Amino acid sequence: MTVTWSQQRILVLAPHPDDEILGCGGLIHKAKIAGAEVFVQFLTVGHTTDRSSSVSTTPEQRNVEIERVADHQKWDDWHIAFPGDEYHLRLDRIPRVELANMIEQRSPLSIAELRPTVVIAPHRTSYNQDHQAVAEAAHTAMRPSNGRVRHHPALVLGYEEAADQWRYDPAPMPNLLVELAEENLESKLEALRLYATQIHEHPHTRSEETLRSLAVLRGMQAGVPLAEGYHIMRNLA
Repeated sequence: MTVTWSQQRILVLAPHPDDEILGCGGLIHKAKIAGAEVFVQFLTVGHTTDRSSSVSTTPEQRNVEIERVADHQKWDDWHIAFPGDEYHLRLDRIPRVELANMIEQRSPLSIAELRPTVVIAPHRTSYNQDHQAVAEAAHTAMRPSNGRVRHHPALVLGYEEAADQWRYDPAPMPNLLVELAEENLESKLEALRLYATQIHEHPHTRSEETLRSLAVLRGMQAGVPLAEGYHIMRNLA
């Protein structure tokens, strides 16, 4: 399978700021330098206390970090669908129809508005309830129907994060490996550094060593130095 990234309009769905980098920061850089359009739809952000470090952050701090990362990776636009503590880490309390409608048509970065060729969402194997809710809502929003009436992105992918392996059942092996150059991975790592309130020292799922190690592992599985792993939900060839 070969994707001509220069011809794509990509919509990335991120439950929280940094998920887009952890899951597909290398692909975003690879696609942007090829000439693609990239849009990031965040679902929520609120006050956060990291249980592993006792560091608290405000939405204002997170917005500054988003702007820095967006400038660094040259996104075409980004948007937060459900800002505030009412929704942060509580997306599973929102009826799926509301989440799906936001993704499908209500957001300024909705599928109906952007008409993306590629949509990349979190994979439902995550232990995080917000990730699960977004993955299920995205699945609903991109359900099969008449493509002449409703826009159907030709390529729909689920991205992986290192923390997704913490689960009761084995996480499925990614069935799409996207080769990364060193500059793609370095852009991903620099973006993680710019999310200064979220990065951690190793060993942690959000450390530079973890991201590099996962890229090396996925690259080895494809016979190349570096790669990111994805799960294909739809591939219209």
